Amino acid sequence: MITLLLFLLCGPGVLSSNQMASVHPQDPALRMGTSITATCTVSSELGLHAGALYWTLNGKRLPSSAYGVLSPSTLSVTLTDLAGSRQRSGDNLVCHSNSGHVLAGSCLYVGMPPEKPVNLTCWSRNTKDLTCQWAPGGQGETFIKTRYTLKYKLRWYGQEKVCEEYGTGQPYTCYIPRDLALFTPYEIWVEASNRLGSATSDVINLDILDVVTTDPPPDVQVSRVGDLEDQLTVRWGTPPALKDFLFQAKYQIRYRLEDSTDWKVVDDMGNQTSCRLAGLRSGTVYFVQVRCNPVGILGSRKAGIWSDWSHPTAASTPHSVRLMAGSCDSKAGQQNSTLRRDLKQFFGWVRKRAYGCSGMSIKLYDQWRVWLQKSHKTRNQVLQGDKS
Repeated sequence: MITLLLFLLCGPGVLSSNQMASVHPQDPALRMGTSITATCTVSSELGLHAGALYWTLNGKRLPSSAYGVLSPSTLSVTLTDLAGSRQRSGDNLVCHSNSGHVLAGSCLYVGMPPEKPVNLTCWSRNTKDLTCQWAPGGQGETFIKTRYTLKYKLRWYGQEKVCEEYGTGQPYTCYIPRDLALFTPYEIWVEASNRLGSATSDVINLDILDVVTTDPPPDVQVSRVGDLEDQLTVRWGTPPALKDFLFQAKYQIRYRLEDSTDWKVVDDMGNQTSCRLAGLRSGTVYFVQVRCNPVGILGSRKAGIWSDWSHPTAASTPHSVRLMAGSCDSKAGQQNSTLRRDLKQFFGWVRKRAYGCSGMSIKLYDQWRVWLQKSHKTRNQVLQGDKS
């Protein structure tokens, strides 16, 4: 008795011809929209007539109207206007006996050749490594397995190298962990290939020092400024990479209301690691994030690449004094009323001039507050002298 195997999936050597039966052509690569005629030929030892055979494609029986009995041992099937393969490993075209046994099969790779990869960008987190990312050209879908290879070499000399660590979690990325030269430009490109053709991206030229980025600034803290109802102080740490190399840095802050998706960006931070946000709403929760851009790296004339934003940090401004319970001391209440009036006037001035982080307006406010406290102290001393 001849044992026949049941083949389920395409793959190297899985659906193939054998001594008892064969399907031709074997594992063809076909463009979408084309046609194919395949044949199944059985050995006389099986005692099967071609008219008793049938075909399936991905487990679905094909209509007999597509068949042709070419000889007592050969049955054909014609497929027209082929659609893209349903699985990257190919579509299963299988020849069966009338009892349902699998005789032989072939994998059909139906798709399109790749188009030129686009949007190739690269960055380094420590001047010693390089990560590159790209996008497939055109609509991106080829319907069959397509291989992408990142290649690079020193611009004026050096041997062509191939990146070997391709990202599994993030598609179309490759990581070069070591053995990169500084102060020398690289040529980098991506080659795409499959069974139907190949394509190559444009070549980009870069110096590692010009594409440095960092992790987001650590230890972001947001706190109140005493009882000031419209201000918050933001402080953060320097990314570790900036401590290991001759980096300078500039920072950006963005913040939003708790119930809003609109971020306001403060982009004039320079290299300071703290900022006082002014002109905020009282009694309101704000979310704050910080990011970093390394500049002036080891003499590079180009700005680096902005880091990701830090995780949001939340803090709330104090409630307005007007919403707090009054005091039983009528004189204190009058003084508070006067102070609130003065603060309201000053805050109105600040909101027009101190949007975001403004060291000048905060300094003026601190000076104004000291002066105001001194004036109240002097006035109280005069009143006490009159009473005595």
